[in-house]
Amino acid sequence: MWQRRAFLKAAGTGFAASLLPRQALALEGSELIFASATLTEAGSYGAILLNERGAVITSLDLPDRGHDITISREANRGVVFARQPGTFALVFDPAGREAPITLTSSEGRHFFGHGVFSPDGRLLYATENDFEAAEGVIGIYDATDGYRRIGEFPTYGTGPHEMLLMPDGVTFVVANGGIETHPDYGRAELNLSTMDPSIVFIDRRDGHLVGQLRLDPGLHQLSIRHMAIDARSRVWFGCQYKGQPADMPQLLGYATADGEIRLVELPADTLRDLRNYVGSVAISADGERVAISSPQGNLLVALDTEGRYPVLVEGLRDGCGLAADGAGFLATSGDGEMIGFAGAAHARQVFDFQFDNHMLRFA
Repeated sequence: MWQRRAFLKAAGTGFAASLLPRQALALEGSELIFASATLTEAGSYGAILLNERGAVITSLDLPDRGHDITISREANRGVVFARQPGTFALVFDPAGREAPITLTSSEGRHFFGHGVFSPDGRLLYATENDFEAAEGVIGIYDATDGYRRIGEFPTYGTGPHEMLLMPDGVTFVVANGGIETHPDYGRAELNLSTMDPSIVFIDRRDGHLVGQLRLDPGLHQLSIRHMAIDARSRVWFGCQYKGQPADMPQLLGYATADGEIRLVELPADTLRDLRNYVGSVAISADGERVAISSPQGNLLVALDTEGRYPVLVEGLRDGCGLAADGAGFLATSGDGEMIGFAGAAHARQVFDFQFDNHMLRFA
């Protein structure tokens, strides 16, 4: 992750000079920089960079609602992906020196809101839907050639959502949510009785399947959506349950590349208050704690990845975005709030825009 000095070095001296005085002051006072998609009071969509105290450094406009953001230090670029079933991704220069590039999904595909760069920044990968075949794919884009789409890999499942690059720099981990959708039906879920969620590990060099993990067949309606990787390279995942509301299955678990997958037992009252929905997953800066959010339950939850400490719980109305800060986590909400959580000593702030579902620690 970039610190402010590294960000300024990559952005160049012209970036700071191009900022308005209040933006330059925000950057100068930053230890960490975060990014999020937003919605303004006027109803327009955008994305912002802001520091850990909530001072906005810069912003850009989006043609429609954004979802998640990925950043490449090597490419000196960020990408905002459209919310499912969106058809755009916006490539931007964090320094503002070059105009954004708008990517349009290829025919028969739409974006699922997430993606990553290759370690050298030369390739961009995005989770996409082959909606006629009801199969997930990873679209591959050449960052050295105007982000031209040069191919795709299967995700070996339906409804891929978040994808991450494992610490080895070679293996993707993808959360196949298991839900069939089609843009002709908006966000309608078309196969709830036959859902097949999974965690898959894929070699990014040739797209071959390294491994695929599923939960117990009785949990086939537990859609696996978002993930984060801890200090031991375990992939923590959060779920959204599509079965009967009264069932209340566990919603948080972890998987490993060597074949282990398990759910973690959360206290009954915490599980009840999550309301069968996890919106984001984050790992602390030291890799030792995991946090989840539930905008449905207006709840934030954090626990030690080794089970050594009690579960921490805090309320945040429509809270979904999560990112590690220096001591704990920052959380953001659809009501335009940002708070420190689980050790992050930042006062609650309210903005004149709404945060979208995810928050990225940029630096």
